[in-house]
Amino acid sequence: MGFYGTLKMIFYKMKRKLDHGPEVRSFPSGKKPCKGSEYPSATGLVPYPATPTTFGHIRTANGQGQQRRRITSIPSPTGLQEWLRTFQSWSGPEKLMALDELIDSCEPTHVKHMMQVIEPQFQRDFISLLPKELALYVLSFLEPKDLLQAAQTCRYWRILAEDNLLWREKCREEAGIDEPLAFKKRKITKPGFTHSPWKCAYIRQHRIDTNWRRGDLRSPKVLKGHDDHVITCLQFCGNRIVSGSDDNSLKVWSAVTGKCLRTLVGHTGGVWSSQMRDNIIISGSTDRTLKVWNAETGDCIHTLYGHTSTVRCMHLHEKRVVSGSRDATLRVWNVETGQCLHVLMGHVAAVRCVQYDGRRVVSGAYDFMVKVWDPETETCLHTLQGHTNRVYSLQFDGIHVVSGSLDTSIRVWDVETGNCIHTLTGHQSLTSGMELKDNILVSGNADSTVKIWDIKTGQCLQTLQGESSSFPQTHIVPADFGTGLYSLRNDEVKCFAMEKFR
Repeated sequence: MGFYGTLKMIFYKMKRKLDHGPEVRSFPSGKKPCKGSEYPSATGLVPYPATPTTFGHIRTANGQGQQRRRITSIPSPTGLQEWLRTFQSWSGPEKLMALDELIDSCEPTHVKHMMQVIEPQFQRDFISLLPKELALYVLSFLEPKDLLQAAQTCRYWRILAEDNLLWREKCREEAGIDEPLAFKKRKITKPGFTHSPWKCAYIRQHRIDTNWRRGDLRSPKVLKGHDDHVITCLQFCGNRIVSGSDDNSLKVWSAVTGKCLRTLVGHTGGVWSSQMRDNIIISGSTDRTLKVWNAETGDCIHTLYGHTSTVRCMHLHEKRVVSGSRDATLRVWNVETGQCLHVLMGHVAAVRCVQYDGRRVVSGAYDFMVKVWDPETETCLHTLQGHTNRVYSLQFDGIHVVSGSLDTSIRVWDVETGNCIHTLTGHQSLTSGMELKDNILVSGNADSTVKIWDIKTGQCLQTLQGESSSFPQTHIVPADFGTGLYSLRNDEVKCFAMEKFR
């Protein structure tokens, strides 16, 4: 047994004596007196030579030799040096036996004195002794949750555990986060301490994931303003929400206060589709036009003509928007100029939903079909067949196409091969709205439920039950605001917060 093994056994014996009194005997042979994880390893305590040495030599090497409190109130006992020489002449096992008997013969005050001398050697902060680069390298082996706990050890550990590059790697390796969290500058309460944007991004993502799976909901905010008219579409950007209605108008709301900021008037028919990005709002109507609005001023910038029936759906990507109509066609528009760039024809019934990622257009229609298009050549690349009723909702992430239908099923497709990967069953009616983020899909259904799925496994992770008269659509709020669910019911918009904000 090495020096530190002996030291551990002495320390354990003394602790047992203090905790339970002198009548407690040592463990029977064959049983370990303590778990190795309760104390740091020998290499983690102090550096020491390979040759055997004494506890006093180690204390001196660590600069603690002068700190030891000597008992000088009485002279040395007679025969002390002879007793020490005799002890040094014994073998390792003999020394352990002698120490075991010695500790049993000591009073608690004697044991306490020995612990005060020995215990600090088990509390060496090896991280603080290392150069910063090596300390960060050691901490890089910790899981994010363990790194968060390590930050609570002491001030220096907290500074190390806040390292931005360290958390950047953790975000990319463990959570798939590619961007740090942008937040306003905080008032620095402690000089020299800076919060890591990457750490904040990880904590926020962890909170979101936890709340998605736990399903905790805050009380909803109700945005009233369309009177008794039906709310037909819903969009959001930052802290603003835009609702469209069959009263021919759109309303811009503050998601923070719930107040209506402005009303957009100009369509001559009900508004049935909309998109929003930054200060741009695009709306589609039964008057067969699309309108481009300035969200700040409420002014109409462009009116886009071309469709011969209701503009039922649209999707905005950068400077282009793709619209789908009951005339069975899709049109690609330039938002800045108002010009129609491409017309996609192939569906034989009304186009109900569309997605566009800048490279491919995916559309779903009342002909039960989902089509994948190359908008530049205006050709259909795949026709995805499998639904047995109208397709009402779509999601597309560049790899997977997810379609929701009146046949109550949701299908996950591979966009390159056109193959159906999963058929998600569990809803009892029309899936009216979906949102996809990474592998998590949220679906809103006319059966008054919202379901959360994992599209990689096809499993349903959570079911949120709504009121019996609800007809929900669902949305995930962008990262600059939080994560939430929005559901439509008659003339009301309900906003459920999924993340618990600080």
